[in-house]
Amino acid sequence: MASVSLKGIAKHYADGKPVIHGVDLDIGDGELVVFVGPSGCGKSTLLRMIAGLEEISGGELHIGARLANHVPPAQRELAMVFQSYALYPHMTVFENLAFALRLAGHKGAQLEQAVGRAAAILQITDLLQRKPKELSGGQRQRVAIGRAIVRKPAVFLFDEPLSNLDASLRVQMRVELSRLHRELKTTMIYVTHDQVEAMTLGQRIVVINGGRIEQVGTPQQLYQQPANLFVAGFLGAPKMNFMRGQIVRASSDGALVRLAGGTLVEVGVDAGRATPGQAVTLGARPEHMPLQSEGPNLVELLVGHVEYLGDQSVAYATLEGDPALVAVRQPAGGAALQPGMRIRAQLPAARCHLFDADGLAYLHPVTNVCANQTT
Repeated sequence: MASVSLKGIAKHYADGKPVIHGVDLDIGDGELVVFVGPSGCGKSTLLRMIAGLEEISGGELHIGARLANHVPPAQRELAMVFQSYALYPHMTVFENLAFALRLAGHKGAQLEQAVGRAAAILQITDLLQRKPKELSGGQRQRVAIGRAIVRKPAVFLFDEPLSNLDASLRVQMRVELSRLHRELKTTMIYVTHDQVEAMTLGQRIVVINGGRIEQVGTPQQLYQQPANLFVAGFLGAPKMNFMRGQIVRASSDGALVRLAGGTLVEVGVDAGRATPGQAVTLGARPEHMPLQSEGPNLVELLVGHVEYLGDQSVAYATLEGDPALVAVRQPAGGAALQPGMRIRAQLPAARCHLFDADGLAYLHPVTNVCANQTT
């Protein structure tokens, strides 16, 4: 096992245009960290730089105690699992798992023991004599992961390994990968564009956008205390609702915000740096907007569309004077919502988020989780 440390890591190509902008990040020994972000944000490029498949243009990469900038990929004690399984079709599962070990000079009982151990961990012992064409997608991905396990690397690198699987297999493989990490206790870096994978797998999540780190934290920290509008809108399905507003009153104990249409909402954040009249964005997650007929912080919404999802329904509505859609999640058995209905939803002060004109969050005063932001 090994820690991974990135100090000012940068990447630019021949045209001089930067794609990774001075990333600083420390990944602990045995930690499972997920890089997440939209397509083209630089997360896979960053992973490939750690692997040695992309040249580092600036900064320092340390794997364990060793400076690894110019260490050849084969000598970095890493194993990488790609989106494509890249199995040898003419070889059996056993031969695929044993291939790298044979190249390294392993043979006999030592080789069979290493392959048997990896197969047992991944529960594919009964597949060892099959060829890849006889396997399902999930089984092929297990074999690809097994080829990495047999090498006993210090760090595992996963580059969107579940993207080719259907929805049910992705759920199953997420469970398997979590179990694998608990058993091996090896440092793992996992890249995905899927925020569900990030939230369910990562001990810590690194949100990347435009070659920069937006925020680093546990899934709970990022979901409950996003550092900015990008993180708030990226994590969550449906995503956080954003409503335009203006500061009426602000202090370190909270803020009073006037939304479009004149609705006043109290927000429980430290808004000491805000000033009356300042434009802000109020954020609220769909599950934090219960329907109420009376009470504080009520907003009136016009329902335009309703999605029924079995255990819940999601109504998409609009606030007067603001064209942005507002999603309201209701549990099964709640009020039956229909397009054209007018509803009242509450915005609990402690559940609301507030962002300034630059998109930066005002912190909730109890837990300054957003201090974990890395830029």
